[in-house]
Amino acid sequence: MDFVMGNSGDLGDEQDATNSQNKGKITCHRHTTHQIQTLEAFFKDCPHPDENQRRQLSKELGLDLKQIKFWFQNKRTQTKAQNERANNSVLRAENERVHCENLAIREALKNVICPSCGGPPFGIEERQRSLQKLQLENSQLKEEHEKVSNLLAKYIGKPICQMNSSLMPSLPGSAILEHQNVLPPPILPVHQEMDIGLDLNLQFKGINDLEQSLMMETATNAMDELIRLMRINEPLWIKPPSSTNIERYVIHPESYEKVFPRANHFKTSSARVESSKYSGMVTMNGMQLVEMLLDSDKWVDLFPTIVSKARTIQVLEPGINGNRNGCLQLMHEQMHILSPLVSPREYYFLRHCQQIELGLWVIVDVSYEWPKDNISSSHCWRLPSGFMIQDMTNGCSNVTWLEHVEVDDKTQTHRLYRDLICNNCAYGAERWVVTLQRTCERLLAENSQSIHEVGGVINLPQGRKSLMKLAHRMVKNFCSMLSMSGKLDFPQLSEVNNSGVRVSVRKSLGHGQPSGIVVSAATSLWLPLPSHNVFNFFKDEKMRVQWDVLSNGSPVQEIVHISNGSHLGNCTSIIWPFIPTENNMLMLQESCIDQLGSMVVYAPIDIPSMNLAISGDDSSNIPILPSGFVISRDGRQRDHYRASTSTETGFGTGTGIGTGGSLLTVAFQILVSSPSSSKELNMESVATVNTLISSTVQRIKATLNCSNLD
Repeated sequence: MDFVMGNSGDLGDEQDATNSQNKGKITCHRHTTHQIQTLEAFFKDCPHPDENQRRQLSKELGLDLKQIKFWFQNKRTQTKAQNERANNSVLRAENERVHCENLAIREALKNVICPSCGGPPFGIEERQRSLQKLQLENSQLKEEHEKVSNLLAKYIGKPICQMNSSLMPSLPGSAILEHQNVLPPPILPVHQEMDIGLDLNLQFKGINDLEQSLMMETATNAMDELIRLMRINEPLWIKPPSSTNIERYVIHPESYEKVFPRANHFKTSSARVESSKYSGMVTMNGMQLVEMLLDSDKWVDLFPTIVSKARTIQVLEPGINGNRNGCLQLMHEQMHILSPLVSPREYYFLRHCQQIELGLWVIVDVSYEWPKDNISSSHCWRLPSGFMIQDMTNGCSNVTWLEHVEVDDKTQTHRLYRDLICNNCAYGAERWVVTLQRTCERLLAENSQSIHEVGGVINLPQGRKSLMKLAHRMVKNFCSMLSMSGKLDFPQLSEVNNSGVRVSVRKSLGHGQPSGIVVSAATSLWLPLPSHNVFNFFKDEKMRVQWDVLSNGSPVQEIVHISNGSHLGNCTSIIWPFIPTENNMLMLQESCIDQLGSMVVYAPIDIPSMNLAISGDDSSNIPILPSGFVISRDGRQRDHYRASTSTETGFGTGTGIGTGGSLLTVAFQILVSSPSSSKELNMESVATVNTLISSTVQRIKATLNCSNLD
């Protein structure tokens, strides 16, 4: 009802007006437009006038005080009713929208496809039958548990609950379970005589049942998300604006958050998300590739330039023999980008494998808090990531790789590598696929029965394979050395485009390494040259005298050349330096190149050890101390990419190789003769290798006409 003000004679006293208002029978009268406009304007500013304000309005408008009072009461009631009607309209519209969404979701659920088998979902009847079946199994387990408890109580002489409490203090890990408020797992049915104490002890070794259930749930949810990310392109995936590679994609953040809402793992302002997806063909069949990816040792062998350490903490589910479907394992890995300027990334993660259909596997990796008090890997967190492997008929596999991580840069990334890392080049999916392609090519060449060796030195395929295995171990040792834990910095040597020199001293007692004190030194610098030009410089035998101190300024000759890839730069070599005083020394060298970077690694080896390798004997005991160079693109975005030619790189056009600048890491190692060297000798060796690497860098820059970078 709309209320308007009446005169004082019609309204009566205040109590009568209140009663009339409650009954909804207030008499309506007409008033002047001036009075109504004045009251409306005053109401907007002050809907609750006091006695003095009402008296002033009464004088101005010639109205009674009660008329003023009741008008404001009626106006407030009218305004409240209008607001309630408006709110009801909004809520009614929202209710209609939610109702429509519910109907749409119900219709969509009817057409959901199971990600495991591709079939329709369970209906209501199937779910009821499954629930009844689980309830029946649960009751049977309870009965079995009660029988076993009674049996144990009969032979032990006290109830099972007392036996558990008496055994708990002596069980390994019981204090941890009590601290975490986790109940011990139930005793399983006993079908044969056994040592009860031993059986209970075994239950507390490794990961308990509750933790394993949480891991399985985490891995299953991650697998569902990964499959959806693999199958959906736009709007979840977009091409980076600066990318010229048609196979490279990144996640669109807003679209991802709508489909997979989640809280950020890191709450700091320095946190960021890295994402990428890339596909490529590799020369290995799908099942063989799956087996290698689920083996932590072979995982390191496949990616020696990315993964420095890896281990399987526990296999929770081994998977089905023959296809590894359902395999679940808890793993740890350490990753690096082959420069001492960037800290390694560490992950504790779950790896889960599913065979979606015949010849198609999906393997998901997702971070997991393990151990619970671990803080070493707190600066990076892997969201559901992984790879899809499609087996092809020609013995190859098509691999689609997906990387999605949160990173908290608590320490600022060094300026030389900031662009490379932040543009998803350092740890992106493209690098994983390209490295996998390169490694599979090398494995194919290593296992070939033909010799394919230039020089005529190696006569047996076994010798060729043994030499390539030795070179692979050399590369792994070189890559793991570059993390340089406990390194010392020499900031006074730092330049505008140079990082200075990092030096570390370690005691080498490992298998296949020389015994003694090893001094390692490394430096990284930016060069205004395409990466393939820098690689060709280090591959050129005539240019070796400009940088190799082992050749002592003398020419060298390549006496063995084993091609292990499609590019001419991918090879394993034996180099003979013409040094009159070192007739007993050769150099083993491994060089590789792809569209993201290249590497040249070498190590001196005496002739008897080299003969042992090329004869086909086991080369794992040959001590080796590698040095070398790592070259990569600088990762900086440019408006124009000059197309590289196949004669320059062999990788076609449009990849950005051969354009802009490159990052070069130089690393040397020297062995101090005595394992028990004094501290003074160590410092002398540090100064020696520091001078060696600094002078080498200066000679390299002078030869490449880059001395003006100082």
